[in-house]
Amino acid sequence: MDPVRNPYAPGAGQRPPELAGRDKQLDAFDVVLERVARSRPERSVMLTGLRGVGKTVLLNQLRSAAVSRGWGTGKIEARPDQELRRPLSSALHMAIRAIASAHRDPERVDDFLGVLKAFALRASADKGMRERWQPGIDVPAVTGRADSGDIEIDLVELLLDASSLARDVGVGLAIFIDEMQDIGPADISAICGACHELSQDGAPLIVVGAGLPHLPAVLSASKSYSERLFSYHRIDRLDRDAADQALIAPAEREDVKFTDQALDALYTAADGYPYFVQAYGKATWDLAPESPITAEDVRVAAPTAEEELAVGFFGSRYERATPAEREYMRAMADLSGDDGPVATSAVATELARKPASLSPARDGLIKKGLIYSAERGTIGFTVPHFGRYLRSQTD
Repeated sequence: MDPVRNPYAPGAGQRPPELAGRDKQLDAFDVVLERVARSRPERSVMLTGLRGVGKTVLLNQLRSAAVSRGWGTGKIEARPDQELRRPLSSALHMAIRAIASAHRDPERVDDFLGVLKAFALRASADKGMRERWQPGIDVPAVTGRADSGDIEIDLVELLLDASSLARDVGVGLAIFIDEMQDIGPADISAICGACHELSQDGAPLIVVGAGLPHLPAVLSASKSYSERLFSYHRIDRLDRDAADQALIAPAEREDVKFTDQALDALYTAADGYPYFVQAYGKATWDLAPESPITAEDVRVAAPTAEEELAVGFFGSRYERATPAEREYMRAMADLSGDDGPVATSAVATELARKPASLSPARDGLIKKGLIYSAERGTIGFTVPHFGRYLRSQTD
């Protein structure tokens, strides 16, 4: 098969050639956009799931849907230990620029940009740094609004002002936040508080976040009402029909077919995870001699796909862990069966250690995004099949 024509695209956040199995989330977001357009109150949206299930791809698709309706949008990727002010300011600046030309009062837009600049500059406690760093806004900073230094107060004022501009134009604003579980506690609390105020005001501004499975717990720990504040969508593996569609549709556009047995083998190998579907599909295409692609082609290609996953998807994460953290993860893998959450007490028993002595390793892995706290007293891998990979490394 011609590798140049290979339609499959495994990659971090890279849109697959066929976005299968996500119609429910796309349709629900269309309803959100339409309700906001009609000045109806609507909740912000949170996507949660393991790595490799396509949260970032879906987040980008939702953003495209908002842009197609004339909304102003901006996107950030949260990072641990990074304050929210500057990246959020850049995202909101992008969103406002998208709708500014439609506003009938340029002075109002400039006034808001002055508030936005003041909000952004408040990020640094060092006066010299504030004077040197500029957020790309060519108007003077306005004092007395969104610049108190209290992020919860400032964010509410900033987003209410931004939504007022959008209301004037008759469109909405949406801020998209990837890796949202990495936002610090104070900033998460501010986002929840701001979304609460926006919802009560019926403001045409929503936050669309994506994060690991414990994101709802992070939000709930910040504000108890967050369970009712957001619309949560759990993004999981694809069912059989959707996984087949993700493979068949791109191949048919290249006049290539799969046998039913090949599709059986591919679903077994990929287990429905979108990233794995693309990885196995790509390797099988490259090694198959002709159409239709057969189960034997899948069998021959599987080691190539597994080797690429071992290096790029699993190995790159494993290499980030310290020896103590690797020991902790191996114990999790031995206990988890097939990647299911395990009790932290069971890991301590497996390693014959006191739970408190393992806290640094556990906390380090959580901070690196390799494991997450599934429920109180339990932990799980953020990457599907990571336990299987670790067991293969220690056999």
